[in-house]
Amino acid sequence: MINKAEYTKRRKQLMQKIGSHGVAILPSASLACRNGDYNYPFRQNSDFYYLTGFEEPEAVAVLIPKHKNGEFILFNRPKNRDEEIWEGVRAGQEGARKEFGANLSYPMTELEKRLPELLEGRNEIHYTLGLNGAFDKILLDAINKIRGKIRAGLHSPISFIDITETVHEMRLIKSPAEIAIMRRAANISVDAHIRAMQACKPGINEFQLDAELQYEFQTQGARFPAYTSIVGSGGNSCILHYVNNNQIIRNGEVVLIDAGCEYQNYASDITRTFPANGKFSPEQRAIYDIVLKAQKAGIKKIRPGAPWPVVQEIMVKIITQGLLDLGLLKGNLRNLIENKAYFKFYMHKSGHWLGLDVHDVGRYKVNHKWRTFQPGMVLTVEPGIYISSDLPGVPKRWHNIGVRIEDDILVTTKGHEILTEMLPKEIDDIEALM
Repeated sequence: MINKAEYTKRRKQLMQKIGSHGVAILPSASLACRNGDYNYPFRQNSDFYYLTGFEEPEAVAVLIPKHKNGEFILFNRPKNRDEEIWEGVRAGQEGARKEFGANLSYPMTELEKRLPELLEGRNEIHYTLGLNGAFDKILLDAINKIRGKIRAGLHSPISFIDITETVHEMRLIKSPAEIAIMRRAANISVDAHIRAMQACKPGINEFQLDAELQYEFQTQGARFPAYTSIVGSGGNSCILHYVNNNQIIRNGEVVLIDAGCEYQNYASDITRTFPANGKFSPEQRAIYDIVLKAQKAGIKKIRPGAPWPVVQEIMVKIITQGLLDLGLLKGNLRNLIENKAYFKFYMHKSGHWLGLDVHDVGRYKVNHKWRTFQPGMVLTVEPGIYISSDLPGVPKRWHNIGVRIEDDILVTTKGHEILTEMLPKEIDDIEALM
């Protein structure tokens, strides 16, 4: 659990970055209708949550450095017993101050009236235009009201600055509290994958394994997956973002599961590939060996100061050489890599940042140069080989073998920590588990 002091520290850090002449404005996420009068489960905007810890819709956070009446103003829904009976308890204005550290809190109905006075005297508005059209209009109307009073000596904001990059660079380095939550998310997901592996047998449906994953997530306190789980068997294992999860798993097929829970809004992300009947065929074993060797080599490269591309470079080299050794590629290794001949079998990158979002924020390049790893970063490493049945010139015995292996990696001061290392990935260990 992240305490109130950490959210306060984050807001202070952001306000230092925007300066005493700026103001930062962040709307919450909105409710989304699923069908009829029923909404999807609410999930807070990650940037808003990162700075406030507030998990209700219909809210706006205004951060005003050195403002005389307080630097953190939260507009949110007022207490309303009749509505709370139907929708759940609200923090209200008192809760916003006591529980979430707001200096001032007003009902959302007062936003349009109070926003102009909060913007007066500020040169810069740090806000992301274009994502929320309704709020864009409210903000622009507030500015126009100020401009209408310029003759009275009031000052109008003169520029918009996109706030996302500032907040996203902060989010890239995880605090000890964030790491503890992500470690818990990883452990829950490890248990869910083990449950699914042990439940697998030929003749069941992919969605039955999906159900096993969801059961383990929820019984351990992770209400939702971090993304739609992928459970692909046979040819479906070669579809990178396959989410139908509705086909019968057949004897002799591989099963690829890419799934992770979201725990206290932080994501985990794991992929394992295993044989439906508990025993890898020679062809499945050969492909799996290449991917596992590549992943281990990629993870080994992660340490402070190492540039992001080194992980992909070593994995591409090992995968290309492995495909060459099996006769699935032909030619010179260097030329095959330069011409991206491997791309028809391995068509994605080495991984991505991980945090409040499964594909988390933060630039991969800074000033056109690849970023280097720093302690506190969390990323995935996920090489794969996918041999779909429609690849020309590939012998049938290799068809419909899709293998991806993915782990969550924390960059530490001395190197790295594999947050998901308790989930078996050696062939003998997988077969023994099943």
